[in-house]
Amino acid sequence: MTPPPPGTTDVASAETEAGGSASTPPTPPSAPPALSPVELSRWAWRQLTSMRTALVLLFLLALAAVPGSVVPQQNIDAAKVLAWQRAHPSLTPVYERLGLFSVYGSPWFSAIYILLMVSLVGCVVPRLRIYWRAARARPPAVPRRLSRLPEFRTFEVEDGPAAALARAEAVLRRRRYRVVVRPAADGGAVSAEKGYLREAGNLLFHLSVLVVLVGFAYGQLFGYKGGVITIVGQDFSNTLSQYDDFAPGRLFSPDDLDPLSFTVDDFRVSWLTSGPEMGQPESFDANITYRTTPDAPARHHDLAVNHPLSAGSTDVFLVGHGYAPVVTVRGGDGKVAYQGPVVFLPEDSSFMSAGVIKVPDAAPQQLAFQGFFLPTYGFTMSRGPFSQFPDALDPVLSLVPYHGNLGLDSGQPQSVYALDTSHLSTYPNADPRLGPSKRVKLSLGQTVALPRGQGSIRFDGVQRWVKLQVSHTPGKEVALAGVLLGILGLMGSLFIRPRRAWVRVSRAPSAPEGPRRTVMELGGLDRSSGGDLAEEVDELERLLKTARTTDGPADVPDVPADPEKEHA
Repeated sequence: MTPPPPGTTDVASAETEAGGSASTPPTPPSAPPALSPVELSRWAWRQLTSMRTALVLLFLLALAAVPGSVVPQQNIDAAKVLAWQRAHPSLTPVYERLGLFSVYGSPWFSAIYILLMVSLVGCVVPRLRIYWRAARARPPAVPRRLSRLPEFRTFEVEDGPAAALARAEAVLRRRRYRVVVRPAADGGAVSAEKGYLREAGNLLFHLSVLVVLVGFAYGQLFGYKGGVITIVGQDFSNTLSQYDDFAPGRLFSPDDLDPLSFTVDDFRVSWLTSGPEMGQPESFDANITYRTTPDAPARHHDLAVNHPLSAGSTDVFLVGHGYAPVVTVRGGDGKVAYQGPVVFLPEDSSFMSAGVIKVPDAAPQQLAFQGFFLPTYGFTMSRGPFSQFPDALDPVLSLVPYHGNLGLDSGQPQSVYALDTSHLSTYPNADPRLGPSKRVKLSLGQTVALPRGQGSIRFDGVQRWVKLQVSHTPGKEVALAGVLLGILGLMGSLFIRPRRAWVRVSRAPSAPEGPRRTVMELGGLDRSSGGDLAEEVDELERLLKTARTTDGPADVPDVPADPEKEHA
């Protein structure tokens, strides 16, 4: 054992010689004990209901809604979803797994939504209890040293202490303060406070967010939203079988559908013909005739983008439009196998539209056509056929014909906008330089015969179609009330100034040259930043000096309210 250095004492040896025992070294601090399930639940609840968590969840909800405005949604416009999927085949499976084509009904969006509602409830309810106690509390007593307040004034008046105290009470009440008078033998003091509604506005704003969420959730549960493409001149009845796509709420019942029916009588669109925005639609609207019940009289409505139809609890919006070429297809036996309009979906701003024509009744083989409708035909060797302008100035159909089995008898559902070519064959092209498959070009009124005498197709004309969104949103009034409450609460929390004021009244020392006077001390405290506290205290000083009292209540001049200085 190494001896201790000179001048030091071996404590352990000294304790042993004195009859004591050597002290044991202190044990290192152990890790804190694990939280019990109850403690862990309490900690998690406090974290979830904190204001910081509510703000983070609100930001996440806004961020999660971004894909819903960027990626086309299935329940809003199924045609755009189909066009997007056709243009991005590699991304489509990923987007479908993430639920990006139905963002607002996805599990991850619902999880953020529910967590935000729980966080807001847990945040607002305790603060309501605290605010209720604070609103009923008396203004605090006068500080011992008013001179230490941010704004302090002292002055003398000729009235006695009792009259000066009554004057201070009357002035502060007139300025919308809550007042408590504390009289004393040689004077007394007045405590005053106002601006309680600032915290009420803050709570109202948080409550409004909860109201908006509840209204939105109620509409999503009990409402519905459907899309239908209607060709001009056709009828529509508000039944499930009439919709092209339908997105009901979780608690929706088919009995909730209003007995609405309408006919699209006409459609008008005007295009910009010059300038950098040439080809963009300037305006478009549709004239419709509708009935709210089968026995109700017919009514007319001009349906435009910002002018929807509201019939009962159902709203009808005009969300899109396009072209429906009218064709006549004959089979190899010369009989008409199909005749009528076919909806083609626009691919770009020039309204180059893609579509499929299926002819299952053609004989001896079923026929199909897939290709494009070009409103104003153009062609270059580099681009091929394209549309020069969205208006139907020189309409052309460019189609690839197929023959074989369409697979409609297999029982598998098929989209009317997609063609399953697994059991179909194309016709060989006579000119290999133009591609392996034959493509037919049809101008308005032209008929093209198919090879091998298997039929023909004629381009008869062009009709318009409109994309309508029929929806029922029962919670929109609740959401609107929440928005208005939020604006009101935000204004209150921004413009109401919580302030405190104190007035102390006492006798001034005796003065040999005149009567004894009364000293008034005035102090002010602004409980929010950025206020005009100095101007408020100056105004209180002016009123306390100029007001006159009698044996009754103080006679305070009626000062007009200044909206920038006086708050509830």
